[in-house]
Amino acid sequence: MIAGVDTQNVFNASNIGSNDTFNFFDDARLVSLIKHRGTNQSTNIGDWLRALEDLRNKYNISLVKECDRSDYCSGEFRDLILAYNSIHGYISLLICLFGSLANALNVVVLTRRDLAAAPINRLLKWLAVADVFVMMEYVPFAVYRYLLFPGQEERPYSWAVYMLFHMHFTQILHTASILLTLSLAIWRYIAIKYPSHGASWCTERRCSIAIMTSFLLPPILCVPSYFVFTIHEDYTFDRPPSKVYYVDSNYDGKLYQINFWVHAVVIKLLPCVILTVISAWLIRVLYRANSRKRALKGYSACPASTAVNGNGNVFTRKPTKRSKAERRTDRTTKMLVAVLLLFLLTEFPQGILGLMSGTLGRCFFKRCYDLFGELMDALALLNGAINFVLYCSMSKQFRTTFRQIMWNKCAPAPRAGSHTELQTTYV
Repeated sequence: MIAGVDTQNVFNASNIGSNDTFNFFDDARLVSLIKHRGTNQSTNIGDWLRALEDLRNKYNISLVKECDRSDYCSGEFRDLILAYNSIHGYISLLICLFGSLANALNVVVLTRRDLAAAPINRLLKWLAVADVFVMMEYVPFAVYRYLLFPGQEERPYSWAVYMLFHMHFTQILHTASILLTLSLAIWRYIAIKYPSHGASWCTERRCSIAIMTSFLLPPILCVPSYFVFTIHEDYTFDRPPSKVYYVDSNYDGKLYQINFWVHAVVIKLLPCVILTVISAWLIRVLYRANSRKRALKGYSACPASTAVNGNGNVFTRKPTKRSKAERRTDRTTKMLVAVLLLFLLTEFPQGILGLMSGTLGRCFFKRCYDLFGELMDALALLNGAINFVLYCSMSKQFRTTFRQIMWNKCAPAPRAGSHTELQTTYV
């Protein structure tokens, strides 16, 4: 989320006396420009801007942006966020470089034959694909805006076009990541809640439909933003004045409000509410599994009990242990709960800020949503980059497959004997 600069300004002429106001038209250049305009003679826009800038300096008129007098997001907290924004380019670039490599490794591991068969791993694979494209596209944006030309005011038209593409591209793919995460949570909920129907409900065909829907639905949901955010042009007060282009929203009409409601409620808050309910239920399941595990440990610590059957024979009753499948199910559930909680931590604040922007108006958007834009970008990028660490730390099968891939890549190829032709196939 990167918005353009608000160029709607107002004059602050509190330092001008009542008699000075009428002296504006004593300036010979301004009078000459007005006369030329009245006689339909061509006048350069730069002459007008230079004349107005000279008058502004002469009468000590300050240009105040429309929302600068708002009290939204002011104080020391604002200074702290601005301090982070000054180093956001370096942090985001490091996250993107690490995240691109990590998600590429996710795709490599999850496409292996022993992992690719599971539908839930297919969802994780395409989630990594969406995240890696977002991070790779964010790298040139971060380099240009924050490293090469920080604080640059003169933006060419080509930069505005790229900004518009960057805004829509990242929003569409990030929305696809949200829908894939939602599909992942629903998939796990069905597998645990209805284990007898999981195989018949969670089929390969339905998994393919969920993946396709996650990538085809976001361009439709983002349609209002295509019309709300457009390229604007303005002029600087430099000598000579020059045109600048930027991406900003059009505030007139209901489409502006509809865009914020769709983005905040449908894309952000509604998936977050569903994920919160599912995550709470999964945590409850894990809590019960841990309670059962502790009970089994306490039972196994006691000496084996004896019993007598109907024939009078004495036998030893051994304590039961949890099966390997149950332990694997718990590990997978823990990993997905960690993924969901990390997602909620990054997406809930964006949804709340978007909802407040649609409710409180554009000044809140300019003062607060724009202020937290870099921080929200960093959290979203971090959310996509850290999944590899979660998979490695919480999935034994993922670690084993990853080690096998690294070993096959790094180990020297075996050599055949002099009298025997050896052919080896690595799967």
